Amino acid sequence: MALKGRALYDFHSENKEEITIQQGEDLVIFSETSLDGWLQGQNSLGETGLFPASYVEIVSSGTSFSHADCSSSSAGSPGTQVSLCDSSSVANLGSGAGSGFLSNQGSFEEEEDDDWDDWDDGCTVVEEPRAGGMGTNGYFPLNLSYPGAYPSQHMAFQPKPLLERQDSLASAKRGSVVGRNLNRFSCFVRSGVEAFILGDVPMMAKIAETYSIEMGPRGPQWKANPRPFACSVEDPTKQTKFKGIKSYISYKLTPTHAGSPVYRRYKHFDWLYNRLLHKFTVISVPHLPEKQATGRFEEDFIEKRKRRLILWMDHMTSHPVLSQYEGFQHFLSCLDDKQWKMGKRRAEKDEMVGASFLLTFQIPTEHQDLQDVEDRVDTFKAFSKKMDDSVLQLSTVALELVRKHVGGFRKEFQKLGNAFQAISHAFQMDPPFSSEALNSAISHTGRTYETVGEMFAEQPKNDLFQVLDMLSLYQGLLSNFPDIIHLQKGAFAKVKESQRMSDEGRMAQDEADGIRRRCRVVGFALQAEMNHFHQRRELDFKHMMQSYLRQQILFYQRVGQQLEKTLRMYDNL
Repeated sequence: MALKGRALYDFHSENKEEITIQQGEDLVIFSETSLDGWLQGQNSLGETGLFPASYVEIVSSGTSFSHADCSSSSAGSPGTQVSLCDSSSVANLGSGAGSGFLSNQGSFEEEEDDDWDDWDDGCTVVEEPRAGGMGTNGYFPLNLSYPGAYPSQHMAFQPKPLLERQDSLASAKRGSVVGRNLNRFSCFVRSGVEAFILGDVPMMAKIAETYSIEMGPRGPQWKANPRPFACSVEDPTKQTKFKGIKSYISYKLTPTHAGSPVYRRYKHFDWLYNRLLHKFTVISVPHLPEKQATGRFEEDFIEKRKRRLILWMDHMTSHPVLSQYEGFQHFLSCLDDKQWKMGKRRAEKDEMVGASFLLTFQIPTEHQDLQDVEDRVDTFKAFSKKMDDSVLQLSTVALELVRKHVGGFRKEFQKLGNAFQAISHAFQMDPPFSSEALNSAISHTGRTYETVGEMFAEQPKNDLFQVLDMLSLYQGLLSNFPDIIHLQKGAFAKVKESQRMSDEGRMAQDEADGIRRRCRVVGFALQAEMNHFHQRRELDFKHMMQSYLRQQILFYQRVGQQLEKTLRMYDNL
C-alpha cells in the first residue's frame, strides 16, 4: 500500500524522471524500499517521479522515521548491480516492466540467439542491451513504468554497466570533498567520469595504451594514427550450420594492413560495438546498422546492411583512437580460433574502460581557460542540435522522394505512356486516313514514357539510398553527443564547486587544483572529438553531395537520351 511521507528539505528536479518537493510538503510514497537512495512517489501537485530518500521522512501508523540510504548488493548476472534494502525486492525483477532491461536484446535477430561456436567457448562477457534498451553512447536511460494506480506502481529497474563507480558512502566519510551528484542515474555518474574528476579512479601501475591530444590550427585534436589503414566490406554470403538448421550472412573484411581477409557475422560486429561503448567514454562511437527481426536474407536488406557496414567501417578506420583499439585490430586480423578466444577474453577483461580510459590520455601543456572551453562546448552543443534537426528533416524529405520514385512517379509516367498508346490505337481506327509512321512514333513515345517510369523507380538505388545511409550514420553520431557534453558540463560544475570550497577554506587548494587538472583532461578529449567530427563531416558531406549530383546528372542524361531517340522518329514523317 502507499505510504504517507513528508519532505524534510527542498529538492529541485533536474530531469523529467525527478519531481520537485518543498520542505514540509506532504507526499505519497509508493514503496519504502529505495533504489540507490531514491524513492518513487507523488507530490502535492500530483506530479509523479523520483526524489532522494534522505530528503523525506515516512509517516506510518502514527510514527515517523528518516529513510536511510540502502546498501548495494548484486543480483542476477555479473555486472548487473541492484541496490536493495530488502532482498525480497529482487523477486519480481524478472517480470513486469523491469524484465526487458534484464533480458539480452542480442537475440532480436535469430542469428544472435545461437551459440558462438568456437568464437566464445566459455564466454564471460556480459552483453549490454542495445537498440531500445540502451541510450546514447552506451549509457542506460532511466525508465519509469506506471502500470496502474499508485499503490501498485513500481520502478522499472535498470542494470548498471560494469563501469559503475564504487559505493559513494566510503568516500563520503572524507571531510573536505566536493558533493556527489544526487542523481545516481546521471550519465556523469554512471560513466565513471564523476569519480575520475574527484580523483577516485586509482592510477594503474602500468598503462599499456596511450592516446595523445595535440594542439592543431582549430584547437585540440587527436594525434593521427601512425599506421593508418582502410578496410573493405564485401561479398555478403549466406551460410548454414547444424546441417542447414541455422543460417547466417558472413561478410568478407579485407584490411589494407593485413595479409589475409577475415569473415565476420553481424553478431561479431555487435560484440565489438558493445566493447567500444564500454571502453570509450568520451568518444562518439558510430552506431551499427539496425537489426531486423524478419527478412534478414532478402536481397535488398543484405545490400542495405552492407552499404551501412562499409560506412561504419570507414568511420572506425579513420578515427585516430578507435582505429588503434586492440580489440578492433584483433577483430580485423585474427584467423586462428584459439587466438581469437584469447584476444576476445582479453578485450572483455580490459581494465582501461570507462573512467579508467581517461587515464590513457596525454594532453597538451598549453593553458586553456575553462570558461573559453565551456563557451566552445556550448557552441558545439547548439550546432549539433541544429544539425540533428536538419539531418532528420533531410532524411524525411529523401524518404518521401524515394516513395514517389518507386510509386507515384512510375505510375504517373505509366499513365502518360498508356494515354499516348491510346491515341495511337485511335488513329488506326480509320485506315484510309491512318499514317502508319505517325502511329508507330506515337506508340513508341508511349513505351518510352513507361521506360522512363521504370528508370525513376530504379534511380534511388543509385543516389537517394546513399544519401539516406550517410544521414543515418550521422543521426547515430549526433545522438551520442548530448551525453558526452553532459560529462563535460558535470566536470565544469565540480571545478566551480571545488574552487568555491577552496575560497571558503573548506578544501585544500591543491585538491581543488587536482579537480581542475582532471577536468582539463575531459575538456581536451571532448574538443578533440568535436574537431574530428567536423573534419569527417566536411569530407563525408562533400562526397555525399558530389555523388548525389553526379548520379542525378547521369540519370537525367539517360532520360534525355531516351527522349531524343524517340524525337528522331518524327523527323522524316
